[in-house]
Formats: sequence, structure tokens, C-alpha cells
Amino acid sequence: MTQPLCLLFDSDGTLVDSEILLATVMGELLPVFGLPFTARQYMEEFRGVRFKSIIETLEGRHGALEESRFPVMEAEMREAMEARMRAELVAIAGIPEALDALAEHPKAIVSNGPEHKIRCAMQSTQLAHHFTDNLFSAYTLGVWKPDPVLFLKAAEGMGVAPEHCVVIDDAAVGVAAGLEAGMRVIHLNHFPDEEVTPAGAIAIRHASELPQVIRGLTK
Repeated sequence: MTQPLCLLFDSDGTLVDSEILLATVMGELLPVFGLPFTARQYMEEFRGVRFKSIIETLEGRHGALEESRFPVMEAEMREAMEARMRAELVAIAGIPEALDALAEHPKAIVSNGPEHKIRCAMQSTQLAHHFTDNLFSAYTLGVWKPDPVLFLKAAEGMGVAPEHCVVIDDAAVGVAAGLEAGMRVIHLNHFPDEEVTPAGAIAIRHASELPQVIRGLTK
């Protein structure tokens, strides 16, 4: 019998509908610290990008923060985001049903976010049981998408060869990392009129398509 493919899911925007919450929090907070920013700007330019990298890009445009201000700003952002997630976060439409249909596959979350945030998201949306402790955070491992090493470390941690893994990600940085890692990649493209799925990745528009696509890859 063929061993089930190992499914490596992004969290924000793929499993949970958190990106608009994060965009809103950042749009409210960053200008307070002297960095002009809007929620729309996050959605159009920075989805899935490491928080520190976003700040560094903005500092290049608007001037550097005092060094002591960054940890204060990040702490305030994380606190505000957790409160919003616990009160408002929902799963991406179709994800709970897709995960149930893919129950026989080993699964992990591979995210650019901190582990505490991943756990909060899974608890808030009742998805935690699908992944247990198979969580691979860039903050824990010290490497961020689009670096493919994050996915390679996750595959190693799951005890699976890269070619036997499937990456499911909505953001360009995750799709690029998965392809470079030599894995099959499914791009959950929420904005097909604005974003092009790179060659080598499979585009879907809704999470309900996942079970059929995974079955096709298994065959």
C-alpha cells in the first residue's frame, strides 16, 4: 500500500482567516510608532512575510526606529493580535471539512509565525487535533520562508523525504519555499485575478478542492 503523502500546511491565510486581523492590527499600530502603514498595504505587499522583514522594509522607506522601539512594538502587536484571534478568528472556508477528508495523511503546520501564535490559532478554531504537536515555527527553527530550509526541517522532523511532502500555502513566500525545497506545492490562491501561481505549483481557489487534488497527487 502506498504511504500517504505528508501534508505541510501554512497557518495564516491557509488554515485560518487571520491575515485581515493582522493587517488591521498593524494598520492601527505601526503609525503610532512613526511608520506609515495601512491594512490594505499588508494584504497587497506583505502577506506571509516575517514581521521583522516588514519593519525593515518600512524603515528603509520612512526612516529607522530607535533600536529599543522594535521589541516594544512587536510585543504590543502580538498582544493585540492574540486578543483579536481569540475573539474573532475562524477557519478558512472549507478547511475543517478538507482536513476531515484527509484524515489518513500525516500533517504538520509550517509557519513564519511564532509557535504561541500557531497554537492560539489552532485552539481558537478547533483545528488543533489535526496537527497535535507537529508544529514547525520559523521563530523556533531560526529560518523563515521563502528560505526552503524551513520546509526541509519540517520534513526531517516528520521523518518524510521532501519528495513525499505536499506544501499547501496561500502566500508567495511559502509557494516559492516549497518549490525550492523540491516538494509538490498547492497554492491556495485567494486572489486569482491579482496573483499568478508560479510554474510547478497547483492552483486552487477554495479549500474544498484539496481532497481531490491530493488524491490526484497520490495516484
